Amino acid sequence: MGPPPLHSLKMSGHYADLKNDCIRNKTLFEDPEFPATNASLYYNKPPPGRVKWKRPAEISKKPHLFVEGISSHDLNQGVVGNCWFVAACSCLALKPKLWQKVIPDWKEQEWDDKHPENYAGIFHFQFWIFGEWIDVVVDDRLPTINEELIYCHSKDPNEFWSALLEKAYAKLSGCYQSLEGGNTGDAVVDFSGAVSEAISLEEGQFYKDQGKQDKLFDDLLKVYDRGGIISCSIRPHEIELKMINGLVKGHAYSVTAVKRVRLGHGLLAYFKNETIPLIRMRNPWGKIEWKGAWSDSSEEWAKVGDTERHKLGITVEDDGEFWMSFTDWCKFFTDADVCRVINTSLISVHKTWNEYVHFGSWSKNADPLLNRCGGCANHKRTFLQNPQYLFDVTKETDEVLISLQQRDMKIHRPQGHGENLTIGFGIFKVELNRKYRLHDILTQKCVNTSTYINARTVFMRISLTQGRYVIFPTTFQPFTLGDFMLRVFTDVESGCRELTVDKPQVKCWSSIIGYPQAVTHVYVHSAEGLQNQDRTGDPYVIISCEGKSVKSTIHKDTLNPEFATSGVFYRKKLSKPITVQVWNSNAVKDEFMGQVVLSGSVNDPTEPQRLQLTDQGRQMPGTIGLRIVTSVQLTAI
Repeated sequence: MGPPPLHSLKMSGHYADLKNDCIRNKTLFEDPEFPATNASLYYNKPPPGRVKWKRPAEISKKPHLFVEGISSHDLNQGVVGNCWFVAACSCLALKPKLWQKVIPDWKEQEWDDKHPENYAGIFHFQFWIFGEWIDVVVDDRLPTINEELIYCHSKDPNEFWSALLEKAYAKLSGCYQSLEGGNTGDAVVDFSGAVSEAISLEEGQFYKDQGKQDKLFDDLLKVYDRGGIISCSIRPHEIELKMINGLVKGHAYSVTAVKRVRLGHGLLAYFKNETIPLIRMRNPWGKIEWKGAWSDSSEEWAKVGDTERHKLGITVEDDGEFWMSFTDWCKFFTDADVCRVINTSLISVHKTWNEYVHFGSWSKNADPLLNRCGGCANHKRTFLQNPQYLFDVTKETDEVLISLQQRDMKIHRPQGHGENLTIGFGIFKVELNRKYRLHDILTQKCVNTSTYINARTVFMRISLTQGRYVIFPTTFQPFTLGDFMLRVFTDVESGCRELTVDKPQVKCWSSIIGYPQAVTHVYVHSAEGLQNQDRTGDPYVIISCEGKSVKSTIHKDTLNPEFATSGVFYRKKLSKPITVQVWNSNAVKDEFMGQVVLSGSVNDPTEPQRLQLTDQGRQMPGTIGLRIVTSVQLTAI
């Protein structure tokens, strides 16, 4: 299946109809799905004080959605532990294309001082939830204690976009308390449909390795310049604790700029072209900043010319925003969430990606062939009973992005089931012609396994060589149930699809043309000592059976190629042999270098073997190493 229309908007006239009804009846909207009651606030931890729900006009004399536009400086954190959400909102405010999607029709939703009769106390916001844009309608009643908003709010008491956006997000999550202890990257994905990658700066020890650090900076610079969103934090995340250097542990920061800053003054700075990698962040508290090098009033800024400082907008005030050197950032922050807005446009100056999206479930069935919750590769007996997704890499090498996301569990927190499953995935290189589910791992190679973590999303970037691959999305333990979304991005078309069929199907004409009696897996590892055909050898191998074949890539300038090529054949006539031929690629005409003929009997040895190449019974220079396995049970391989 091809990619679904992922960015199509799930919109109805629900919001417009409700607003028109209220205006016609001269009433203010009251949301029956998310009422102004304690159930919308908490499930077991009430706010610290007596809560009164108030409309913006009861809090401010001049309420507006935006005051002097939208800015990452607008926001302050409330009493609930939701710095992660505030950090995501700060990031959102920097990206007009994104916030105008999340806050649709924002001009129409804004208070109209000239026509107050058109105000109906109703707003709507859009979130990208599990692969589709969902429209969420809320009323404007907001929880306050002592006349002040208790959750996310703007610095300007007349501005309400962040408080209303948070209310819509809380509605999606069941209640405000469910927003405690979330993940900034997850919120950014819900604001954008981006692909989230969690990077452990601590485990990667980037600050100790200049090469890794430079590569990470270049990557983050590219992500930021192309509309991506970055946030960071310091473990442990369970408690917020201010450190001597001004940073706060257990606290989410939004990255508001990634820059190579030019050092020096005047024309000399341009000729020398000396730069330093810096990164700018914002504390959702709106105060308390980094005190080290490149902080607001540090002496390092004397190295930067006035023009460059003006371009960077350097201010010396405790507004929660500050710069750091990238080395210090890698040293003092332990975790980063990098959200890439993947470009799938056919017309673009930047790199575009081919995207496939699949929705699946880890589901339980007593029949092993139908069970789809086999756990990770540690559980050898059940691992292959997971969903399987096949894709092709058709270039010599291709960078592949894979994102596995489970359903958000926050809405289940009131029932005590709000924890994420521990999930991950493995990638196997399989036979070039595989089109049925994998039932045994013989020579198929596991090329990589993601981390297994109880996060909403697990991400991998990997460079793969030409061939066919199968992704196994799994839970860590077998027989754990849940839903997932798998997103696969490649440079060119990959034909990514789920493998659902176990073996060739019996059709009405099978009695006439025959039905497979056995399945054979052939793996050709390598050849040695091939005959030198034209000074240099460019060999390739072809495995053939009953008119079907697979062909390896050409291996340049070698007489001892490592083919690592395999095929799987469903055989109707067991008396017909399998041939493995080695050829030399030539501009004029390819030259035959020899072959081996295999009976493919179920009684043949299954261990690796090395055989002499021949040509019509005549021995040829060179040997070939291979392994062949045959079974009359079609679901054995």
